[in-house]
Amino acid sequence: MSGVPEADATDRCPRCGGSFHCGIDDAGPCACTRITLDAATQQQLRERYAGCLCLRCLQALAEGAAP
Repeated sequence: MSGVPEADATDRCPRCGGSFHCGIDDAGPCACTRITLDAATQQQLRERYAGCLCLRCLQALAEGAAP
């Protein structure tokens, strides 16, 4: 879970459908920058989804879940 209040959850994850807040335009680095995905997984995500995934999905993918 991202720890961001629901009121700030303005985006929808294309993988799970959950709402989340993408921090790409925030003053500090987005929390997703702390998650490392291998190159093959990153390529699969680019091919399958447009836009950002929620932190929960990114963490699951980093732990070996299927994209």
